[in-house]
Amino acid sequence: MKQVFDYLQHVAYAATVCNRDGVVIYQNSLAISRDGNVLGMNLFNCHNEKSKEIIKHLIETGESNTYKIIKQGQKRLIHQAPWYETDDGYVAGLIELSITLPDECPTYNRDKN
Repeated sequence: MKQVFDYLQHVAYAATVCNRDGVVIYQNSLAISRDGNVLGMNLFNCHNEKSKEIIKHLIETGESNTYKIIKQGQKRLIHQAPWYETDDGYVAGLIELSITLPDECPTYNRDKN
């Protein structure tokens, strides 16, 4: 039997995964320490109407969503993207990454030589 390595368990950002119905099916250790253990809970029960509509839209269309927040005095980049169980393009749910940003975050233009 092939052993599965959990690549996201001990990275320096929070990772949360939900299924198509909005039920949380995975959290890495940082997500649990930030948000508490919400495995098995439904995202739609803890978000406002606007957020629920965005989540539904992302699941239906397979689009991604990226924005920045300030929470507990820290700047964070939030990126929500679809995940797929098969190659047919059917969205199985969403992965949300929450990355703490430094106060000064440079931007590098890789299009320039």
